[in-house]
Amino acid sequence: MWPNGSALGPCFRPTNITLADRRLIASPWFAASFCLVGLASNVLALRVLAGARHGSSATRSSFLTFLCGLVLTDFLGLLVTGAIVVSQHFALFDWQAVDPGCHLCRFMGVVMVFFGLSPLLLGATMASERYLGITRPFSRPVAASPRRAWATVALVWAVALALGLLPLLGLGRYTVQYPGSWCFLTLGAERGDMAFGLLFSLLGGLSVVLSFLLNTVTVATLCHVYHNQEAAQQRPRDSEVEMMAQLMGIMVVASICWMPLLAFIAQTVLRSRRPWARAGSCRAPRRSSCSSTCAWPRGTRSWTPGCTSCSAGR
Repeated sequence: MWPNGSALGPCFRPTNITLADRRLIASPWFAASFCLVGLASNVLALRVLAGARHGSSATRSSFLTFLCGLVLTDFLGLLVTGAIVVSQHFALFDWQAVDPGCHLCRFMGVVMVFFGLSPLLLGATMASERYLGITRPFSRPVAASPRRAWATVALVWAVALALGLLPLLGLGRYTVQYPGSWCFLTLGAERGDMAFGLLFSLLGGLSVVLSFLLNTVTVATLCHVYHNQEAAQQRPRDSEVEMMAQLMGIMVVASICWMPLLAFIAQTVLRSRRPWARAGSCRAPRRSSCSSTCAWPRGTRSWTPGCTSCSAGR
């Protein structure tokens, strides 16, 4: 991908992929179609949510505000990342020539972390709101206004953005990923890379787990109220069941789409600790060679993380 002997920027790592391989890996039309379908679906969802908010109760209006924030986050994430990835697939530009200072790569890395983590945090926030509304109705404000809900969404965005900016402050790195069309956090053996990768995976994983636990308790509470003859007058309205059905769907999608990647990142980081520890045991007078390399199998479409090795010879 890059000429031998060229000076690579901080976000570049040597790969053996060729221009012909990049043409075979992904079709630009597939990437463009995927983004257009996602954007159109989000626009339709926003229109439906805008109409549903009129005449809704305070509780349902607050939930719809959270849902609107979630859909808006997904829409903006597809728009920003899709513009970069689709342009790269059509132009097949050399990232090092276009972005030698790694400004675009760092921007995309921040965007990927922000728009990846925000939906998970919003899902956990919505699960917490419904949990309190169903199981602890008197421990929360009687009328949770949409303004307060939007403030909560803004707080979630601020947390996700703060995490995404950490590599720009020195904790972790954003690097160009295989096949050279996108940037993301680095799964390397350096302490900063390991700490940032573990922080990202743990925060995202805990959000999904928290959503699962709270949604399970909330659904169990709703079922108990429905089937309890003595509490017939306290049976939940259809809107409560509808909101929980939507929230369960969001949780299932988030679990399927994100948990494998989060588990993969955490597993890779934890495995990298052992070779890193062994690297500290390479001492003179032996000749040591401690290196961190990235292997990208030719012809594969999967993202293969780098492996770390430490070898010593006399």
